[in-house]
Amino acid sequence: MVKAFEFGAELVRSAAIDAIELHAHEGYLFDQFQTALWNKRSDKYGGDLDGRLRFAFEVIEAVKRGAGTDFPIIYRFGLTHYLEGGRTIEEGLRIAHKLEAAGIDAFDVDAGCYEKWYWTHPPTYLPPGCMVDMAATLKKEVKVPVITVGKLGYPELAEKILQEEKADFVALGRALIADPEWPNKVKKNRLDDIRPCVGDHEGCLERVLKRKYISCTVNPSVGMEREFTLKSAEKKKSVLVVGGGPGGMQAAIVAKLRGHEVVLWEKKDVLGGNLIPASVPEFKRDYRDLIKYFSHQVRQLGITVEFGMEATSHLIKQMKPDVVIVATGATPIIPDIPGIESTKVVTASDLLLGKRKNIEEPIVVVGGGHVGCETSLYLTQRGNKRVSIVEMLDTIATDMFPGNRMYLLKLLTDSTVEILTETKVTEIEEEGVRIAYSRGKEGFLEANTVVLAVGLKPNRVLLEDLRDELPEIYAVGDCAEPRKVLERHLGGVS
Repeated sequence: MVKAFEFGAELVRSAAIDAIELHAHEGYLFDQFQTALWNKRSDKYGGDLDGRLRFAFEVIEAVKRGAGTDFPIIYRFGLTHYLEGGRTIEEGLRIAHKLEAAGIDAFDVDAGCYEKWYWTHPPTYLPPGCMVDMAATLKKEVKVPVITVGKLGYPELAEKILQEEKADFVALGRALIADPEWPNKVKKNRLDDIRPCVGDHEGCLERVLKRKYISCTVNPSVGMEREFTLKSAEKKKSVLVVGGGPGGMQAAIVAKLRGHEVVLWEKKDVLGGNLIPASVPEFKRDYRDLIKYFSHQVRQLGITVEFGMEATSHLIKQMKPDVVIVATGATPIIPDIPGIESTKVVTASDLLLGKRKNIEEPIVVVGGGHVGCETSLYLTQRGNKRVSIVEMLDTIATDMFPGNRMYLLKLLTDSTVEILTETKVTEIEEEGVRIAYSRGKEGFLEANTVVLAVGLKPNRVLLEDLRDELPEIYAVGDCAEPRKVLERHLGGVS
């Protein structure tokens, strides 16, 4: 195997490639050799740290033989696994010292492994620059350059890291999938034009795991650039978009880029739709950046936006547009539960928007999908200690990418949230809610606030009113079907 590295390195150099990175991270082959938790060998490739690093040493020598002693080798590894029995930071530093002496020219450093997947692929919930401390720690110990990773698609943060000399280079991955022009836009100070990565993994990693072509929640043309290339319309039309959520804004942007005259009606005084409540928790800050991005594109393209417009079929027929795109979104489902009309009941959306000021404990959240779980976490982070999730399924947060779900469950476990699965609310009373377990047993939870998070239903009233009245009408976004941002963009494309 080591001989193959020598031959491969020779080919790499002849192809005018500038460096080789050895991926010794995340529990892959190099990491399996160098980690005592996984390497149980009794031969020369196991045992003490030198034995466990022997494979890496031999590969480094082979690459140098094949590509030349002056050819740069970067070593990517986690300074710690954040895993009991895995690598500690202290051992990570010892590894770095030995590898530097063996000829490594730079370190690409982060943390985690598959057992702590959220570190290797930081989700929405981890803060920007969540692994910069790893690079800063290593940089104090080695003489070669150190590269830092981990949610660094924020230009001001990336620059700050370099200015403070916490790392020598900033590496971007998903940020460049979201916006391949990120470096050029930063160079030209077009920061408002950067399409932000939201860290949900649903367009990139999740689709790869499902053996689909890679895409991106905020950049659906990824992997289908030729097929999704926008072409100028053969016939210019007047287009009315009803609704300023992500679906409506994207539809307006695309129509304008194709050369149509576009007017967007929004009944509220701000753009964003259901992304607005979704972005309220601090751990959903990336979605606020997405709203800003969409809004900026709408303004920059000169799309006419009329706020406070409650669209009716009469007003639209008076306007006489050539095309109407209905993006009226979705509204929360209100389950048929006795007592649901109680003043203690509030939807997750209204709670996040601050429409209910008196949120009193104990709190029962009905629904354990990602909205119910995120709302529960938000409540605990605001200081509420008595929060319970009631979910009919046998587990919670099933509608999420596994790595993101893993970290959300960790946050919930670390908080005070009580989780009741295979349970449903059967009645809402003055003192709380009656519940029924899957095996027939009944119970009671005290509750001064009941939060509904059982899903959304499409708002199709306007669509149905107009369906036979206009020559060209389309439904986009949640009013077609309540979905996540990526699904709204890709539609039926697989």
